[in-house]
Amino acid sequence: MTELFSSKWKFDHLLPSCKGKLTVITVAAHFNERVDPKKRRDKVYIGCGAGFGGDRPMAALKLLQSVKQLNYLVLECLAERTLADRFQTMSVGGDGYDSRMHPPGAQEKVLEIATTLGLNVSVAVAYEVSVRESGMAALSRLLGGAAPIVECLEKYQPNVIITSRVADAALFLAPMVYELGWNWDNLELLAQGSLAGHLLECGCQLTGGYFMHPGDKYRDISFQSLLDQSLPYAEISFDGKICVAKAEGSGGILNFRTCGQQLLYEVGDPAAYVTPDVVIDIRDVSFQSLSSHKVLCGRANPSPESVPGKLLRLVPKDCGWKGWGEVSYGGHECVKRARAAEFLVRSWMEEVVPGVNHNILSYIIGLDSLKTASISDDPSSWRTSEDIRLRMDGLFELKDHAVQFTKEFIALYTNGPAGGGGVSTGHKKEVILEKQLVGREHVFWQTGLKCSKVADSITQEVTREENLLKTDVVHEPLSLPEASLNICSVDCSSKEIGLSSAPSGQKIPLYTVCHSRSGDKGNDLNFSMIPHFPLDFERLKMIITPRWVKDVVSTLLNTSSFPDSDAINKRDQWVNEHVKVEIYEVRGIHSLNVVVRNILDGGVNCSRRIDRHGKSISDLILSQQVVLP
Repeated sequence: MTELFSSKWKFDHLLPSCKGKLTVITVAAHFNERVDPKKRRDKVYIGCGAGFGGDRPMAALKLLQSVKQLNYLVLECLAERTLADRFQTMSVGGDGYDSRMHPPGAQEKVLEIATTLGLNVSVAVAYEVSVRESGMAALSRLLGGAAPIVECLEKYQPNVIITSRVADAALFLAPMVYELGWNWDNLELLAQGSLAGHLLECGCQLTGGYFMHPGDKYRDISFQSLLDQSLPYAEISFDGKICVAKAEGSGGILNFRTCGQQLLYEVGDPAAYVTPDVVIDIRDVSFQSLSSHKVLCGRANPSPESVPGKLLRLVPKDCGWKGWGEVSYGGHECVKRARAAEFLVRSWMEEVVPGVNHNILSYIIGLDSLKTASISDDPSSWRTSEDIRLRMDGLFELKDHAVQFTKEFIALYTNGPAGGGGVSTGHKKEVILEKQLVGREHVFWQTGLKCSKVADSITQEVTREENLLKTDVVHEPLSLPEASLNICSVDCSSKEIGLSSAPSGQKIPLYTVCHSRSGDKGNDLNFSMIPHFPLDFERLKMIITPRWVKDVVSTLLNTSSFPDSDAINKRDQWVNEHVKVEIYEVRGIHSLNVVVRNILDGGVNCSRRIDRHGKSISDLILSQQVVLP
């Protein structure tokens, strides 16, 4: 929520458009069964207004103006990196939050803006207040579920709800539970609702964002179409029927390919995608295009262990000091000069602090910083580069070592190869968020309501401390409309589909066979492999093995652009001992979901790689040359 509240104009534009609609902004925990839940609607319309803290507020405004039937707008704005930065502020005596990021502080900010605009707005908050268990870190943050949001809706019927950290899908599930009369033991319905939330949670990633790829005929979207793309929304019926959609007449694209990529985005094991409200099996999920702007989704199921007994807690932990430096070289033999600069900095560091070279990672931006070359490519065949930038990144135990590294790097100006320019350096303390599980009985939360000053002068504040115990659940069969039971992964009658499989017996780039999206969960990489044509699925499975995956991603662990044979042997040994590959079949969309453990250099908060999230690794995968049987 930091960015969401960081500049007043965003709410000057958004709040008037939200009048009469409810805006859920970010997250909390779970509790007991609802008593005699009331069905308020047969169908609810929920839009995504932000997929992360840096999303575009004007896109949310356009969605509100284009889709008049929206009942709720969800803005999801907290992430692992955001929390880590705030923990560092707290560790040196600061508040640890932007006052507009902390729910009560954000509540006051929304009310202030609403009052300035002359709007009557009621703003509820739901946030964790304590985790009662011995050894609990004061700075830990819980990943909660939909229940506190439902509590706010039932108690206050507010215009706005602001929450602390909760699972993304729970933001969307809460209004479904409240409006459609669902209960916490309607697991099939919760699974369908959480599927809708997962598809919507990353905003335009469902409707063409992060999908366009020139050179791939299946993903080549025009610049103008990308500019005009719509944030997504969903239409959810009381019986669990779900359609995801984009504004009619908008740009971008919404089809089984974009839905497939988002379905597998950062889910891990598709048979057990864990959310605080329900554990989902998405292996049979499939999609059918109803029009150019609407897709029917179905067949999400609760897993056998359908309700997690514990909630995820993120606990900050120091992981050392980062020191980095960059310098540019251009023209004749610039790569060799960058190599010489790397050699000098490493040697100078070894003189001053012996034994720390293994802490330093280096790569050349413009040559291999993203490691997206095919493993069959010989480095000697790399194209001639005329403009490159050497980056060296070190993670050290001591601040003094990180500072020393920056000093040695700056010395390249007078002691390094010719023509080095644009030197930049820096150092900072790094924090990782360690994952732990907490029993529901140890989690307590608080809700409250305030109204803007132009409304009635009555201000309500309610505090509730509740024991979040796991409840007994009853499995009831979900009866979906017949149309949703006959969904296929590809609408073969669509004009955009031509039935032609990839050729066999010859080397072809993998991107001609499938498309992919990659993401991270801590130190683990998750990427999908979705064939353009279902007929290629069985052949793809024969190529994508754990050994193949390890061979491809092992280059990510090179500590230099120019590793010698000894460094490569050490790397391969480490990969064999520590890197684990899990490959899952997703039958409904004839695809593979691949999880690679311990490959992201510690994860987003401490990685020394230029792509800390591993998002560019999908292109490393797709650039590989393969021979299909």
